[in-house]
Amino acid sequence: MPSNIYLGQVLHQRFEPVAYQFKYGVMSLKVNIDAIEREAEHLKWLSLNGFNLYSLDFRDYGARDSTHWRTWANALLAEYGLTEPAQRIDLVCFPRFMGIVFNPLAMWYAYNAQGQLVGVIGEVSNTFGQWHHYVLTNQGKPLSDKLKAEADKVFHVSPFIGMDCRYAFRFRKPAQDYQLAIHQQEAGKPLMVATQVGRAQALNDRNLLKSALKHPFNTLKVVVLIHWWALKIWLKGGKFHKTPSHLKDIKNTHTEMKLC
Repeated sequence: MPSNIYLGQVLHQRFEPVAYQFKYGVMSLKVNIDAIEREAEHLKWLSLNGFNLYSLDFRDYGARDSTHWRTWANALLAEYGLTEPAQRIDLVCFPRFMGIVFNPLAMWYAYNAQGQLVGVIGEVSNTFGQWHHYVLTNQGKPLSDKLKAEADKVFHVSPFIGMDCRYAFRFRKPAQDYQLAIHQQEAGKPLMVATQVGRAQALNDRNLLKSALKHPFNTLKVVVLIHWWALKIWLKGGKFHKTPSHLKDIKNTHTEMKLC
C-alpha cells in the first residue's frame, strides 16, 4: 500500500478537576517506512532528512539517533514477542512543517506477509524532550483490525496529571479512514479522552500544498494549544506534578500494551 496523507481532527476532553474540550484540524502522514525514501524522490514538497515545506527525519521518531526506522522497529517488536520481522511497517505521524515538529502521539503499525496486523507501537512524547513507546504484539499471531488494549501510565506527560493512571487504547487498522482513541483514568475515575480521526488523500505535491493551506504550522498549533490549556488549568487551581525523580534523566523508555 502506498503512503498517504490523512486530513482530519483531534479532540481533547478533560472531565476533572478542570473540565474542558477543544478540537482542531490536523494533517498527518501515513508512510510505508521501506518505501518513503523512494516516494520522496518524486515529491517537490516533501523531503526525507532534509528541509522542505514538509519533511520527515529519522531523528524525530523511533530511536531518534539517526538509526533507520526499520532497524529500530524490528528490534523493539522482537523484544516484545514478534517472532519474525514484519513484512511492512507504516508510521502515522505529524511531519515537520518548515522545520517545526512535535508529535504528542505517533503510531507504528506492523503487518505480516498476508497483510494482517501483527504489531502496534504507540510513541508518546512530552514537551520536555522525552518519549515512551507502548508496544503491542500477539506473539506473532495476527491482531484484529479493530483493537482494544490497556497499559499503566509509566511516562510523565502533563504536569497537571499524576502518575496513578491507566490508558485504554482503541484503534483500527489504518485504511481509507483513520481512527484512534485513548481513554485515561486516574485513580480509577475517568479523567480524559483524546481522539484522532482522518480521511486518506493521495500523497502528491498537489495535496501537500492543499494541506499546507488548510493546516499551516500544523504541529506548532498543537504545542501552542497544549501550553494554553496548561496555563488555564494552572490559573484555575490545577495541581502541578513535577517529573518523578526516577524519570528526570531518562530520555526514552518502553513498556507493553496488553489486549483487553
